[in-house]
Amino acid sequence: MKKFLIVLLCILIIAGIAIGIIVYRTNQTEPSIALKDYFEKLSNGEYEAMYDYVITDTSKEDFVTRIKNIYEGIEAKNISTTVLTNTEDEDNSNIVNVTYNNSLDTIAGNMSFMNTVKLQKQDEGYKILWNSSVIFPDLKDEYKVRVSTLDSTRGAIYDRNDIAIAKDGEANSVGLVPGKMDDTSDLGKLAELLGITEDTINNALSASYVKDDTFVPLRKISKDEQDLKNQLLQIKGVLITDINARIYPYKEATSILTGYVQDDEGKTGLEYAYNDRLKGEDGAEIYITDESGNKIKTLATKEVKNGENIKTTIDINIQQKLYNEFKDDEGASVAMNYNTGEVLALVSTPSYDANDMSLGVTDTEWNNLQNDEKKPMFNRYLATYVPGSSLKPVVGAIGLKYNSFTADDDFGRSGTRWQNDSSWGDLYITTLETYSGPANLRNALVYSDNIYFAKAALKIGRSNFQKGLEDFGFNDKISFVQDISKSTYGSMDSDASVANSGYGQDQMLVNPIHMAMIYSSFANGGNMVMPVLERSENNNSSTNIINGTSSSSNLSSSSFGTSNNASTKYYKENVISSEIANTIKQDLIAVVEEGTGRAAKVEGKTIAGKTGTAEIKADQQDKDGTEIGWFDAFDEDGLLVVSMCENVKDKGGSHYLLPKVKTVFE
Repeated sequence: MKKFLIVLLCILIIAGIAIGIIVYRTNQTEPSIALKDYFEKLSNGEYEAMYDYVITDTSKEDFVTRIKNIYEGIEAKNISTTVLTNTEDEDNSNIVNVTYNNSLDTIAGNMSFMNTVKLQKQDEGYKILWNSSVIFPDLKDEYKVRVSTLDSTRGAIYDRNDIAIAKDGEANSVGLVPGKMDDTSDLGKLAELLGITEDTINNALSASYVKDDTFVPLRKISKDEQDLKNQLLQIKGVLITDINARIYPYKEATSILTGYVQDDEGKTGLEYAYNDRLKGEDGAEIYITDESGNKIKTLATKEVKNGENIKTTIDINIQQKLYNEFKDDEGASVAMNYNTGEVLALVSTPSYDANDMSLGVTDTEWNNLQNDEKKPMFNRYLATYVPGSSLKPVVGAIGLKYNSFTADDDFGRSGTRWQNDSSWGDLYITTLETYSGPANLRNALVYSDNIYFAKAALKIGRSNFQKGLEDFGFNDKISFVQDISKSTYGSMDSDASVANSGYGQDQMLVNPIHMAMIYSSFANGGNMVMPVLERSENNNSSTNIINGTSSSSNLSSSSFGTSNNASTKYYKENVISSEIANTIKQDLIAVVEEGTGRAAKVEGKTIAGKTGTAEIKADQQDKDGTEIGWFDAFDEDGLLVVSMCENVKDKGGSHYLLPKVKTVFE
């Protein structure tokens, strides 16, 4: 049996080689070369040159038009031709029947078929006896090739509760019907209402395809703009039709998060990040019809494939609340479930309306957005900022971790102005208020003592300080669906630089999402969660943050916040010990209960938090610099909020943020 199989295999190999030789030689004959040259011209789009290879009663103009319309209409490319046989015609020795296989990629996928054509010998060589069946075997000169397309649907983006924040919907197209216009049609008024120029309208009306009954589209608008539509319809000749469009129901509240789509391509935000999954594939059918339009044969089909829906962890209620609180400010807010890492809100303000971008903005509108000094299209939650005093809990945790001091160590009284030694020259560390009691970690956090944390950084030392920051993720690229800027600590090239870094100044920069991860370790027993933005079966949490219920009940308990959810992904486990995490947590509770965060206190609820005001100025004598305010807080129900505001110097510094963030916890 084995010997038989070996013999059979040898026979098959020999037969294959023989067939290959025959096909090769067949492809080298004069008729075969003529046919292949014809299709090579087709591949190169040289339609007029193809006419030199055929014998036909069809005029050159009609030939070129038919070839061009069919092949370009089906979007043919990668055309390849393999000649299979050459046989002399029984009735005419000057005619050769050539059988070949054609393969081409089309709008409906790959098409492959076998065909036979006749080539007649001429003085200059062989030419194809051409009719439409050379294109497709079943195609007659009086038949037509049709393409039917089925548009795919782009996937929607949902919040955690299946509420759409980006979806396919309807908008309106505003246009003119020339035959309905008269002398009262005010094109200047129309241009003003649509935000375009009168020249744009006139150019559209003068297009070659325009007839009296043609609808000439001018601008897409939202279906919500009823007042605008009423004004437009008062102009003779205006017609408003329904069209498919990408819509963003929550407008400015989610636009920087979702981004926008143009020409079915995500340009920014989640639309860009998830574009490959959200975008569908259109379906298509290529078929032949007879003179009456009846379908004769389907040549190729491609099934429509709709885009994938994306369900995020975002809670639209929290998203809207934070947006409404900060919509007039330049800032960013991040809300997170610190037990699971699920991101509940990502807000950047001020914002823009993604619906306008999806429908198409004018050059003037685009330039206004780009030149707005408040940068409404800038994504602030992905950027980095000077953290100021919001970094102090991190410095305290690093000092405890490296045994540089204990929580009870008293660093001594220094008033409101201090320098390490005279080598600092005119450089002094200042703090805003004095307090009674020891200068220990708890009091330093409660009263936000800059001098204490400058001393703490020096006690930790540059090397351990930098290592401790790196343990928390500084200088690291954090994996996320969007590109988060790295948090960095700079060079720390002197004792003064180390001291200033100790209270979040100098070259210190932190990203708000990263800050939320850091604070999760204080709430979560020393574990930093990995931020999660896509909702799945595996990260469904039983914690109901919105309704204020949780399996945990007491923030003051040292065991609170230790997640036992097996699906939780940690950025780093045990970045600090549970004992250190609890020490920092208790001190942050005191910040809200009796310290700088008192304005965020919610009756009947335990909240831990830290304020931070960062000074942005040229030097210590600069009186015109601005300030960045932070408030980072978490409650007993799993909710953690980090908010940052630029330009709070004349608004009360970080205290400006407290009542705004408080509303989310209430």
